[in-house]
Amino acid sequence: MPDHDAASGLRISVIMPAFNAIGFLKQALPPLIAMRDRGEVLEVIVADDESTDDTPLVAAELGARVVKNPKRGGPGAARNFAAPLAQGEILWFVDADVIAHPGGADRIRDAFKEAGVVALHGSYDDRPPAKNFMSQYKNLMHRFYHQMGKREASTFWAGCGAVRKDAFLAVGGFDTVAYHRPSIEDIDLGYRLRARGGRLLLVPELEGTHLKYWTLQNALFTDIFRRALPWARLMLTREGLTDDLNVSQAERWRAVYAGLLVLSLAAPIVSASLWWLPLAMFVGAIAINWKLFSFFASRKNPFFALVALGYHQIYYLYSAAVFVWCVIESKTPGLRRAAPRLA
Repeated sequence: MPDHDAASGLRISVIMPAFNAIGFLKQALPPLIAMRDRGEVLEVIVADDESTDDTPLVAAELGARVVKNPKRGGPGAARNFAAPLAQGEILWFVDADVIAHPGGADRIRDAFKEAGVVALHGSYDDRPPAKNFMSQYKNLMHRFYHQMGKREASTFWAGCGAVRKDAFLAVGGFDTVAYHRPSIEDIDLGYRLRARGGRLLLVPELEGTHLKYWTLQNALFTDIFRRALPWARLMLTREGLTDDLNVSQAERWRAVYAGLLVLSLAAPIVSASLWWLPLAMFVGAIAINWKLFSFFASRKNPFFALVALGYHQIYYLYSAAVFVWCVIESKTPGLRRAAPRLA
């Protein structure tokens, strides 16, 4: 068996947090176990977060090393529990609903050869298996931003991301006090790693297939309460605005335009002669979001791209509204939230 880890001097421990994840594990674990058997990674650890089904048993049957978090605390806590037990110098976090693509270990190892790199993350692929509109939209949108993001990253993503074990432990791992539910604990970790002088990389070739089935309800809840609210608070209280990914300066202007587009819908009510204004504004939205529109159209079809871009304007609206609320909150003593700890 080839020993890639020994040859490179960097041994990789895969850590997969899991809670009642039997169906996902049967798809996500075999490719990782195959990497281990080929010597590409040292071990595959499933960190069970007090599952109430047979997740630990199934994970062990599939060949993973199973460790059990003594108290359910979410994926961040499960990763924190497994990290000190891992034997590798690199911790590769892969969510239970992500199928890692072949070659991922080599891409991770190559990236860590660069000076100062302490963490990196990859991207979803463009073939999400769930076929409903929201699953296709959410997963493809995530891929678009991670494929277009800056290589010198400002944040970390734990769905398919790797970090040096010593750096991870030095900052105290994921902050499960401030983020006691799955949220932006990975973004927070990335900020803290950078604050200590480490480099973070976006490696778009490090891919995984996302198995999650999104609905309108869970997408709205996640976008607003698990992403936009805590991320806006984090930026306003600690980091300042990030000029990357879906919070870049260009994205902020697109959010402003989305607001104007919605306002234009009232124009025909004010005067029937202005019936053309909302249509012209939507054409403008296509123009300023042309890369995203073209991406949706190339992966699906033009009709999907039109509908997805229309929904994306709504996404801009509620994301911008949340940010405005957080600005008001930060300047109003009675509303101000305590900032997360720096660790």
